[in-house]
Amino acid sequence: MSIRLYDTSTRQVRDFVPLVPGCVSIYLCGATVQAAPHIGHIRSGLNFDVLRRWFGYRGYDVTFCRNVTDIDDKVIAKEHELGRPWWQISYANERAFNDGYSVLGCLPPTVEPRATGHVPEMVEMMQTLIERGHAYAADGNVYFDVRSFPGYLSLSNQELDNLRQPEGEGETGKRDPRDFAMWKAAKPGEPSWETPWGRGRPGWHLECSAMAHKYLGSAFDIHGGGIDLIFPHHENEIAQSRAYGDDFANFWVHNAWVTMSGEKMSKSLGNSVLVSEMVQRWRPIVLRYYLAAPHYRSTIEYSEEALREAESAFGRIEGFVQRVVERCGTVEPAAEVPPAFAEAMDDDLGVPQALAIVHTTVRQGNAALNADDKDNAVARLAEVRAMLGVLALDPLDPMWAGAERGEDLHGVVDSLVRLVLEQRQAARARKDYATADAIREQLGQAGLAIEDTPSGPRWTISSQ
Repeated sequence: MSIRLYDTSTRQVRDFVPLVPGCVSIYLCGATVQAAPHIGHIRSGLNFDVLRRWFGYRGYDVTFCRNVTDIDDKVIAKEHELGRPWWQISYANERAFNDGYSVLGCLPPTVEPRATGHVPEMVEMMQTLIERGHAYAADGNVYFDVRSFPGYLSLSNQELDNLRQPEGEGETGKRDPRDFAMWKAAKPGEPSWETPWGRGRPGWHLECSAMAHKYLGSAFDIHGGGIDLIFPHHENEIAQSRAYGDDFANFWVHNAWVTMSGEKMSKSLGNSVLVSEMVQRWRPIVLRYYLAAPHYRSTIEYSEEALREAESAFGRIEGFVQRVVERCGTVEPAAEVPPAFAEAMDDDLGVPQALAIVHTTVRQGNAALNADDKDNAVARLAEVRAMLGVLALDPLDPMWAGAERGEDLHGVVDSLVRLVLEQRQAARARKDYATADAIREQLGQAGLAIEDTPSGPRWTISSQ
């Protein structure tokens, strides 16, 4: 079965056929770095990390471009609000985003271009669009003439006559209020770059068209981003790039939001949950499981309860992995994932169905352990590790070393708990079961679950 993806532009699931056999080119709209990331921001990067990994598993050579919007109206507003240089704010938050991607197990992109590093490419694109009658300069601004491009709004399926786009601050000289700015004339005190039309700075939409063209060429396989970018951002990218002469993206893939109380998680609403804070309260691998487990086109309604459920579900997987390793030693991942898992992943990146296969295999492995069928248990763990490896959720993978919450204290805690467990074992040996039970209960109240195994007691952090 070939990989199939839901294409926003055709509104249907399509067979993926690469433009270049054996290769996949992906452009993902990355961070606008006016502030540190919340988990809603990171979800997009994580979903496309899973997609990228699955393409890699299927044997494709993946080129993954994820941009950074380091200058725009929001960044400039933060400069005025905080009294710090815009570039300092942008760079600090860019690093915070990369830390967030990294701590949740995302591979770095093949290239991560910044908007401010590609002004010459933007100027060249605007010059060509003006020459072809698709753009015009007015008062130092450069606008795209939306009526000059017949396919405008086909991605979002809107009608131009029903569209009302208010003028932005300083966007003067528009022929039509629905025309959008590719370049904004400089204002006093704002960062600016020299162009044939005077000093100014990029418009948000132009940045991505220029960077996608530079790094992926005139045509590439997949353009990704959150559903909130379909209009106006992605519509405007399509108009600019295709009017310029590029075929642009063959597939449009969009992930849904993380919401709180039914509203999109956003900084402006004050309902964001910062990644830097979340990883202090939840293990990063659990956060990855929580964000990756739902289908990428399904909205995640954030709640502490949902995170606890994810922690419990992942704990069942992790517990099986640990039990087999304790009883049977190291088990390497299988060379291939089970066919049912692959079928689920091929079908529009069906992670929920794929994880159902993981949990079924875990139950089979646990049953084998209970029956002392070590060969069967080892075989099931090999399959589980192969599946978890594709999703970057294998707890035995070295990538998670040091990333887990409290990793530096784990050895200390383990030594202390084992001292207490030795006291419990001594109480059981002398048949003082009341004391043994009391020790177990006290450890439970401290948040530790104790499991008696053939090789001795084992402790884990309780999911309750």
